Amino acid sequence: MTAGAANPNWFQRFLLPGFALKAVIIGGGYATGRELAEYFVPSGPWGGLAAMLLATGIWSVVAALTFALARQLGAYDYRAFFKGLLGPAWVAFEAAYIVFVILILAVFGAAAAAIGAATFGWPEWAGSALLAVAIVAVTAWGTGAVEQMFKYVSILLYTVYGLFLILALASFGGLIGQGFAAAPPPSAGWMAGGITYASYNIVGAVVILPVLRHLTSQRDAVVAGLIAGPLSMLPAILFFVAMIAFYPAIGAETLPSDFLLRQMKVPGFHILFQLMILAALLESGAGAVHAINERISGAVESRGRPALGAGARALIGAVILTGCMFVAGEIGLVELIASGYRFLAWLFLAVFVVPLITLGTWRLLRPSSAPRREVLP
Repeated sequence: MTAGAANPNWFQRFLLPGFALKAVIIGGGYATGRELAEYFVPSGPWGGLAAMLLATGIWSVVAALTFALARQLGAYDYRAFFKGLLGPAWVAFEAAYIVFVILILAVFGAAAAAIGAATFGWPEWAGSALLAVAIVAVTAWGTGAVEQMFKYVSILLYTVYGLFLILALASFGGLIGQGFAAAPPPSAGWMAGGITYASYNIVGAVVILPVLRHLTSQRDAVVAGLIAGPLSMLPAILFFVAMIAFYPAIGAETLPSDFLLRQMKVPGFHILFQLMILAALLESGAGAVHAINERISGAVESRGRPALGAGARALIGAVILTGCMFVAGEIGLVELIASGYRFLAWLFLAVFVVPLITLGTWRLLRPSSAPRREVLP
């Protein structure tokens, strides 16, 4: 298991967890706009924004509780965390997480295939294969490499989304204004979209536990968690605002990002944005696979054996990705997001969110004389 830096800086303590959470959440549906079309567009412009703000609040609260409990337990992989939270019932989360990884990596593979075909004219298998190879390469080198990827891809991502909104306003800003002006106030249905979207995505707070080793106090944990929600949702809000120019028809687009980019008619930026999405898929997929590698490495080290090396990490990643990319090819992006994610939302509410808010909060508030367990380098 990788130890934290001896003197962590403010970026590692406060921003890295949020960047990592965004990295896991953004994935194939958020980055392409497909998830936004599925869960927010049906609520209309104002209802969709209200749902996104609700999801942001849920992410911040759950991330803050997760980070604080992880630090108190000294648990920096999901197996150790859920053993501390659920005791013998921790295997329920393991089963749910396996389903989650299969589904999201399949979504990422389907998204990479669709982008490669639509933007570069590649055969559909090529985009999925390129993504899989890149994920294996990054995760093979462990936590340090994954953290550096989160940092630099995040800089690229926020920059490109900012340019995306500027070009959208320049190209069809009038339509965006008309869409919001003509929209009714949020109806009661917006809450369901926000809660569903928040529920299946917030598992990212557990996926990124390896990067929490830099936290120096419970205050760090709470502040980093509260910041993580807005950092994770900001690009989605920028994207959603642009989508309203073509509301409600854009809700039926498989790749809303590609549709909007074609309306902008800036070919160079079109290619840059699609490359950014591929980078977002890389950081999301790497985060999910790295969590499994850290879970296995933690179990191996607890038996007195050396941590997993680069070869073992690469092999595990390759096996996982081969199966998931096959699922992607068989089912497709829209169906995976529409059906599978709602199932995951209920699953993670039951095995993560509810136990965290109840048992986790009780454990955090309970007086304890036992010292916090530290993870050895």
